[in-house]
Amino acid sequence: MVITKEIELDSVHALQNLYQELIDTPSDTSTFEAAFRRIKDDSQYILLGAFVDGELLGSLMGIVCHDLVGDCRPFMVIENVVVSSRARRQGVGKKLMLAIEEAARERDCYYIILVSGEKRKEAHIFYEALGYREEQVEGYRKYI
Repeated sequence: MVITKEIELDSVHALQNLYQELIDTPSDTSTFEAAFRRIKDDSQYILLGAFVDGELLGSLMGIVCHDLVGDCRPFMVIENVVVSSRARRQGVGKKLMLAIEEAARERDCYYIILVSGEKRKEAHIFYEALGYREEQVEGYRKYI
């Protein structure tokens, strides 16, 4: 059975391993733990995990952003969606996405946005099956 809940410090090493699977690059443990603590202390961040038999097998992060247009309702950005290769196609990602959508509703978010790498075609099919629609936009990133 999959249980979704906020990730706590006792799962930080398992989360670090999941992210290494996501980007194929290890993080420095002390830097990772410091960033984790900052995120946990900021109420605008929601760091959810999917646990199967107590093991962290999926995660995502939602960030609530305030807005100044229209009704000035916040929106949510979803980042770092990952499900362990050992748990894909078992409903783990879907449970995470439904849980973060509920968190967005509870915070009166107007919409949710996420980006996915151009080559991640299976992920795109997954997001579309959950009701997310591709919008033709240009994305820009500058590393500094």
